[in-house]
Amino acid sequence: MLIAAIIAYLAITVGIGAWSSRLVRNSNDFVLAGRSLPLFLSASALFATWFGSETIFGASSVYLEEGLIGVIEDPFGGALCLVLFGMFFLRPMYRMGVLTIGDVFKRIFGAKVELTASLFMIPAYFGYVAAQLVALSLVLGTVTDLNLLQGIMISAGIVVFYTFLGGMWAISITDFIQTTMIVIGLLWVATMIAKEAGGVSEILSQAPPESFQILPENTLNAWLNYFGAWIILGLGSIPSQDIYQRVMASKSESVAVKSTYLAGLFYLSFGLLPLFIALGAKVLYPELYLENKQMLLPSMILEHGGLPVQIVFFGALISAIMSTTSSGLLAPAAIISENIIRPRFGKNLDDKHFLWILRGNVIAVAIVATILASLESDIYDLVAGASILMLVSLFVPLTAGLYWKKASPLGAMLSMIIGMLVYLIASRFEMEVSPHLIGLAASILAMIIGSIISPKQTQSIHELS
Repeated sequence: MLIAAIIAYLAITVGIGAWSSRLVRNSNDFVLAGRSLPLFLSASALFATWFGSETIFGASSVYLEEGLIGVIEDPFGGALCLVLFGMFFLRPMYRMGVLTIGDVFKRIFGAKVELTASLFMIPAYFGYVAAQLVALSLVLGTVTDLNLLQGIMISAGIVVFYTFLGGMWAISITDFIQTTMIVIGLLWVATMIAKEAGGVSEILSQAPPESFQILPENTLNAWLNYFGAWIILGLGSIPSQDIYQRVMASKSESVAVKSTYLAGLFYLSFGLLPLFIALGAKVLYPELYLENKQMLLPSMILEHGGLPVQIVFFGALISAIMSTTSSGLLAPAAIISENIIRPRFGKNLDDKHFLWILRGNVIAVAIVATILASLESDIYDLVAGASILMLVSLFVPLTAGLYWKKASPLGAMLSMIIGMLVYLIASRFEMEVSPHLIGLAASILAMIIGSIISPKQTQSIHELS
């Protein structure tokens, strides 16, 4: 019965994608849903951006090992990103009226920086999507006899199909349904766990003291690494196409701003529920915790939950992962089409051609991510790695381009290249400070030096707004 319910839910999702294709007339519809999303669709789409494998599988298992301080990156950093994006980055970029964040780099720094930024951005999504495919495969494997590779292939096929047809329209509509499922499912399971354990206070009283530690030890390196955990998603996901496309799909600037604040609040609130559920599951069923930490929640529901709660929970779980996967597929597909192919072949192709190029790129990204997923199965590391790559290369040029009128193309180029190189070198060594902090510092220094060597007056955020 559970398998039948999951199949029915997947069929409905695919059906929505097929129906959404009728709303797609051009590349703007496919990438930004025609910039026509109301608040409830925009906020739910943003909420669902990261509420996937890392939040439910990765963060919950890390929390049981390290406490709150171990999950600063997500959900705390994820919520921070949404709020900061709405406060400082959204308005000037929304008013540019461009299709991708690569276009933003072009508007500020020119075509060469646009190409470099796009090439730096695309690889980050392969690991991001791979993490979701691994997670979805693990869920399918829990309720069926599918092995990891078979689950990855089926998962990729389902998500590619509805994203291929409906683009951002399909993502937005399914995100609203999926967000509803997530909220209902997590609240239901949290309530069930609390009742079985004898109340919330009983679960909290049995938790180790470090479960609630949110501040680091009082040493310089500890505080630096603590700051580093906050900024992996908190700053690293700001220059990302998946956030950009969800925000810019809003029907107005006001709706876009409100959606970031609402999504940030919802993400932090409901992002803590998997942590509480995992803590309760560890108290009630320690044998499952010892068997597989990443699969603690689905294993617990499957073995100790009734059929109704199984259907709701697995529906919520699949919903969360699919919404994140679809967005992760569309983001690099849009960058490849609009910032790499269009500037070079745009004169010979009309918008209908680019719409099909976009759809072809969705398939291409899925193929690469599927291969990567078959080689790496650590969900938390795959997702964190994706955001770190953008943090050390793209965050500084984007921020400087919007806020520092002397930021120059040379500074932006050096910032991206040197930041990435220093991070990659530093990550090969055992260091007391997180290597992405060193990469970020190098990116800032390179931006300053490059802009001093070759200054250029560019539009400030005040001129753009």
